[in-house]
Amino acid sequence: MVTREEIENIALLAKLYLPEEEIEGLTEEMNRIIAFADTISAAGESDEAFDQLNPLENVLREDEVVPSYPPEEILQNAGGGEDGFFFLPHKQSGEGR
Repeated sequence: MVTREEIENIALLAKLYLPEEEIEGLTEEMNRIIAFADTISAAGESDEAFDQLNPLENVLREDEVVPSYPPEEILQNAGGGEDGFFFLPHKQSGEGR
């Protein structure tokens, strides 16, 4: 259990200002957090794996290679495609700043 004095000491070490009216609430909140952590620690491991709680499986299709559009059709609106590739102008260093 965390005491009021421990909260004040932690605040002092962390160089935090805690108003007098917040110390009691912070002490209670810290004790609730520690109690929750204790509950989790006490839960232990069960025989049942958590990743198998739901019997559903991902349904994935096999990858299939399918015909694509002809490169000429893809590049027709590229405005300057070369050898089946998109042409991107080279940006000089210092430009666009």
